[in-house]
Amino acid sequence: MAEILQSLDALSPAKATASAAAAEDAPVHVQKLDKFGRAYATGKRKDAVARVWVRPGTGKITINDRDITVYFARPVLRLLINQPFQAAAREGAYDVVCTVSGGGLSGQAGALRHGISRALTYYEPELRSPLKKGGFLTRDSRVVERKKYGRAKARRSFQFSKR
Repeated sequence: MAEILQSLDALSPAKATASAAAAEDAPVHVQKLDKFGRAYATGKRKDAVARVWVRPGTGKITINDRDITVYFARPVLRLLINQPFQAAAREGAYDVVCTVSGGGLSGQAGALRHGISRALTYYEPELRSPLKKGGFLTRDSRVVERKKYGRAKARRSFQFSKR
């Protein structure tokens, strides 16, 4: 039950207990590692799914048993993948091993970025704040709209002819 306060001076201890209760309810993020000392996470974007393992190392990124420069030849995609490390100020601090499947190269790079971000928060829970602020932990849920019957594509109609 709520207690009745007689003066404003009695209000401050009630505030302190309310803030302490709110602090207890806040979720505590703990480190999640496997038996090999790696953090595992899954990242998704469009139809692509990336399974990512992160461990301390020299910054080597291996995708489907290939180097990042071989798998993602376009520099823009490599830049996209390295964004979580730059936001967390951890460039060259972790080795990444991942398997990517589905979708195209752009979707796979986005899935890999999402997976790396999640795996970093599992390895170092204090990195959650800068990665969340950068928008790297949110799964981009935009997918291709399905084709409708009676239409050429999802929204495009067939060409109209009066004849």
